[in-house]
Amino acid sequence: MDNSFNSSPHPAPEAEEVYRRWIHFLDEEFTRHHLPERRAEIVRDQLYQLYLGRPHGGKLNLTLTSELPGNVLSLSLDPENVTLEAEHFADVDPAEFAARKPLLWFWQMFDRSPIGTNHWLGIRFRCMLGRHIFARMGAGVKIHHGVDLSFGYNLWIDDGVTIRHGVRLNDRGGIRLGKGAVIGSFARIYSQTHGAEDYNKVTLASTEIGAGARIASHAIVLAGQRVAAGASVGSFPGESL
Repeated sequence: MDNSFNSSPHPAPEAEEVYRRWIHFLDEEFTRHHLPERRAEIVRDQLYQLYLGRPHGGKLNLTLTSELPGNVLSLSLDPENVTLEAEHFADVDPAEFAARKPLLWFWQMFDRSPIGTNHWLGIRFRCMLGRHIFARMGAGVKIHHGVDLSFGYNLWIDDGVTIRHGVRLNDRGGIRLGKGAVIGSFARIYSQTHGAEDYNKVTLASTEIGAGARIASHAIVLAGQRVAAGASVGSFPGESL
């Protein structure tokens, strides 16, 4: 596994060993299995334990009204029983998205789970998933809690990129983040526009953030923009993101 975080705080040795084993296991599983159905099963089984504290198995009692909320939760832990926003877009590539949908659901549900804000684990977990979702996932990348993705497969992330919490990456038309770029908390980066007269008329335009560029917290980068290497977008009070 990546050793780029050695200078940061670590969990207790026993916990770190378990965390690394879990991420390594998942990485191997998603490397071995590319079929959407198998990936969905892997994600379902993992989410069952994260949310319900038990392995998946047994029949749900679908007849009792009193058990409906529990059934809704149990069924929704399976990616095959959920729909994501990207599935409603006409420009989605069905084959590319199908293989990534279970992983995108895992990404979202991990962040919403009780362990989602475990910083040390979360950064490594998202980077592991990113290697199976993105067009490119560089080394030494840090992706913080609550980052929202669209398609995933149109996202290119070079080495050393930092993406702070709550960022929205709408990669429908393609987004490239250059080496060492920093995306501040709750920034929005788009690669699509909507028609002024017809909101359903969508134009895709790839967006590029140059190497070492900085996007300030809450800043917006619109579709088709090219942020030059080392440039800044937005306001930086006190020169800090």
